[in-house]
Amino acid sequence: MKIGIIGTGTVGCACATAAVNRGSARDIVLVNRTRKTAEAVATDLRYGTPLGPKAEISDGDYDALQGAGVVLITSGVNEKAAAPPTATIRWAGCGSSTRMPRSIATSCRASCAPPAAVLVAVTDPPDPLADIARATAAQTRHQANVLSAGTFIDTMRFRVHLGQHFGVDSAHVEAQVIGDHGTSAVFLWSSARNGGVPIEALLKKRGETLKDLRAEVEKAVKYANITIIEGHDASQYGIGIVSARIAEMILRDERAVIPIGSLQQEFGVTLSLPSVVGRGGVVEVLQPELSAEEREGLRKSAKTMKDALAGVK
Repeated sequence: MKIGIIGTGTVGCACATAAVNRGSARDIVLVNRTRKTAEAVATDLRYGTPLGPKAEISDGDYDALQGAGVVLITSGVNEKAAAPPTATIRWAGCGSSTRMPRSIATSCRASCAPPAAVLVAVTDPPDPLADIARATAAQTRHQANVLSAGTFIDTMRFRVHLGQHFGVDSAHVEAQVIGDHGTSAVFLWSSARNGGVPIEALLKKRGETLKDLRAEVEKAVKYANITIIEGHDASQYGIGIVSARIAEMILRDERAVIPIGSLQQEFGVTLSLPSVVGRGGVVEVLQPELSAEEREGLRKSAKTMKDALAGVK
């Protein structure tokens, strides 16, 4: 099993570190615009591999991606360097920087002969970049299986905040975020559960209201990147672990169900919905039962993505 990671900036290094520590794959190859940087990162990580699961980590050019089952695309603009921390900095990877996903998609398609790797856009904003990479591959007459890390990280953040509020292990909280990875993400409060008990029922028992908790949690999750960037260079460790986990699901054909971004034909853009993830990427998209408010939120999320793509094409 082999993972390719394109980009050895903060997020790429976090993905590589998580993949090494978790034993996500036997082979991990790093590709970077500056080969010397990829070589340095691979060398540094290699010195720690004897203490963890068996893994071979190396650097290379795009041809080194041959045989990879999944390629994580992490190249992009550092958010803190791009602009002051605001809700709009996440779009720094679009605009003139769309050359990045286009060139990567072209290079990957040329290097990864069938069976081609599943490409996963991790760079923020991942959803429109996945659309751009997929469209580029189509223009070169390649069928690209391009996913977005999407709202899997948002879902983890959602569960962590709910777990903290109720004083329980967040791994056992059932809650999802769908739509786009951004401020128009849709939180599925109607199906959120703790131990099978609806969140609203638990709040009522505690004399609390869903309105207050919702405002607090959604703000924390939607603006998590900005909060992290204000105190550190970039949001990197959480997405690194999440991306390594996505790679494992694909390589091991786990058929795990998570909210992850893929092309939603109904909307014409990449959005996250609960999906069965295996060796072929997204094997099946599940349609969760939504409240009227949540359905409208998903529609607005799709419109946000369409408007964003229209502005960069």
